[in-house]
Amino acid sequence: MKVPQFVFITWCLLLAGAYDFVATAQPAPAVKPGYTTRPRNARPVAALAGSSPKRIVFFGNSLTAGYGVATKRNLPSLIAQKIDSAGLNYQVVNAGVSGETTAGGLVRVGTVLRQPVDVFVLELGANDVFRFVPVLEIRRNLQGIIDAVRRKNPQAKIIIAGLQIPGDFGPGYVTEFQSLFRGVATKNRAVLIPYLLEGVGGVPELNQQDGIHPTAAGYKVVASTVWSTLAPLLQAKAL
Repeated sequence: MKVPQFVFITWCLLLAGAYDFVATAQPAPAVKPGYTTRPRNARPVAALAGSSPKRIVFFGNSLTAGYGVATKRNLPSLIAQKIDSAGLNYQVVNAGVSGETTAGGLVRVGTVLRQPVDVFVLELGANDVFRFVPVLEIRRNLQGIIDAVRRKNPQAKIIIAGLQIPGDFGPGYVTEFQSLFRGVATKNRAVLIPYLLEGVGGVPELNQQDGIHPTAAGYKVVASTVWSTLAPLLQAKAL
């Protein structure tokens, strides 16, 4: 899916400093031993009687954190609602930080991993593009995050949320970036969501004024995209 020109123009303004794309990244809160990592946007799923819920961690930037929408309208919260409706025993953790890069994610992932993780949804890379970070470095950081998850939770399922960028960043960079997520997913036997913003990216009525972050209605579409991949995996793990 090609990203429309008006989105690229918005991105150029962001790069020029004319608009604050995302809030400055904040360090993840310290977690006391014995407590579950639960950022303020997280919505825990009630445990089934006699068993502890498994944990799904959404680890990303403002697209995960839910920039510009109410807490109950962000992606992790919408997925938690779908999990509740399906009667599955999972706790959802929103570990999204606005402004996060892959390098920042690599630094803070250890905090999130202080508690067990059963499913890890990795959504990072967009902010690296705005800084023209080489794709090789983005790939190395994503791999480092995945390696950290696997060291702590060898059986965890990893889902990688793919992203797309407009051709105006240059054909070489775009080609490398577009193949980045599939390559990382294949190498790590992870599940790939080819394009997180499918049906939302470039659709004005589903995006906020910045042309980048989904509205509440847009997040419903994003949640459906994620759920189509996530639901079969959760149901299989629940057996």
